[in-house]
Amino acid sequence: MPNLDFTEQRRSLEYDFHRPVYHFIAPSSWMNDPNGVIHWGGEYHLFYQYHPYSPRFGLAHWGHALSEDAINWRDLPVALSPTPGGPDETGCWSGCIVDDDGLPTAVYTGVGPQGFGQQSQCIATSQDGLLSWEKYSGNPILSEIPAISNQPYDLRDPMIWLEDDTWYMLLASRIKDRGGSVFLYRSPDLMQWEFLHPLLTGSYAKDGCVWECPCFFPLGDKWVLIVAGKGRRIPFTVFYFIGDYVDRQFTPESSGILDHAYFYAPFTMEDARGRRLLWGWLREGRSEEAHVAAGWAGCHSIPRELSLRNGQLHMTPVPELSQLRGKCAEISDIRLTGRYHDLEIQGAALDIEAELIAEGTVGLAVACAPDGEEETRVSYNPDTELLSVNRERSSQGQELETFAHEAPHHLAPGENLQLRILLDGSVLEIIANGRTSICSRIYPSRADSRGLRLFGKGRVKTLSVWRMRSIYAP
Repeated sequence: MPNLDFTEQRRSLEYDFHRPVYHFIAPSSWMNDPNGVIHWGGEYHLFYQYHPYSPRFGLAHWGHALSEDAINWRDLPVALSPTPGGPDETGCWSGCIVDDDGLPTAVYTGVGPQGFGQQSQCIATSQDGLLSWEKYSGNPILSEIPAISNQPYDLRDPMIWLEDDTWYMLLASRIKDRGGSVFLYRSPDLMQWEFLHPLLTGSYAKDGCVWECPCFFPLGDKWVLIVAGKGRRIPFTVFYFIGDYVDRQFTPESSGILDHAYFYAPFTMEDARGRRLLWGWLREGRSEEAHVAAGWAGCHSIPRELSLRNGQLHMTPVPELSQLRGKCAEISDIRLTGRYHDLEIQGAALDIEAELIAEGTVGLAVACAPDGEEETRVSYNPDTELLSVNRERSSQGQELETFAHEAPHHLAPGENLQLRILLDGSVLEIIANGRTSICSRIYPSRADSRGLRLFGKGRVKTLSVWRMRSIYAP
């Protein structure tokens, strides 16, 4: 493919204040799912769905970035590109990378000349430290859809692990008239795959007609399955299931929604420190015309470390993020009586930690204009036990989604509301008490919409706000 000047592409968009500066984002154009994130040779390699020639969804390549800490990223050449006439002619779609006895091996979904109705699984390997990749001449390695699916397409997004010298693979699919499903396979060599059975099948009405991007891994003494579900009734929602995995059978004991807004296409990996890290694609909240005019679309979440606490999935941004922190403002023991309390620190790239005692609806407004014409309100109502993001006045711009996000959030007796808020241009990541997530998108139209205001009834036990530096600055 032609040489791409990533430095120049980033420079040409650096004055767009909707672009995040400390979240990973492609140099320009369209990006979506994180793929094949792997810790190799002491460094993190992030691969991602990338359309290098357009800000529209389409012809998928594998973009590639490198980091020593999973926060500061450096662009590398595109890893995988569609092959004319090949099984991936119209896209090298999502997949994973495994260590096959020292040989980095990418397994991904190829989409053939006939489009998404022609999905198959392909392999590529690297001999030079993941910089260049050679596709297997016998691709695809798997194209047949199990009869139980009872439909001719939707078999994609391979997720693979090694267990007792045998490779196991999950493929995302669906079972007609039932719902989304993930199919379990096994192989002695990554080439010849045997279908075993559906690992889990959902409900069309409850969690989507098709599942995508499965993640399956041990965590503590349990196993966790994460899937992205979508359909006419369920738009782009990530679900998780916690349970036992014995004799190739998964028995869920509990389940939940991982994020209640724009987080999609999850990918997890275990790093050299034994941490289970999670990435996601943060979709746009504006029209296609708007992001085409901007010249870019999509970014990734800050990686989160996963754990189980009291049988619940717990997540927190990786501590390495703190190295980007600059000037800090702190307050404590402030009583809120229903009026706004303006904070002195302002910015469009902030990391916020707050502990609040809610005596009524209480929260923080971000990206506030001085005259109040623009603001986004993050609030918690202890009576309804709802965490909310109100975007009604987030922007005076057009072609934007402004509906509210809501997530049920129960606080145990004596437990205070703890908020972690990552504001970065148009990105607004919110995690409450480590277990409830809302990843929203906002697009202030005014350059002076940078203020912060506390509101509601209650008490601010502690609040810390840091300005964040750009990971793309020279």
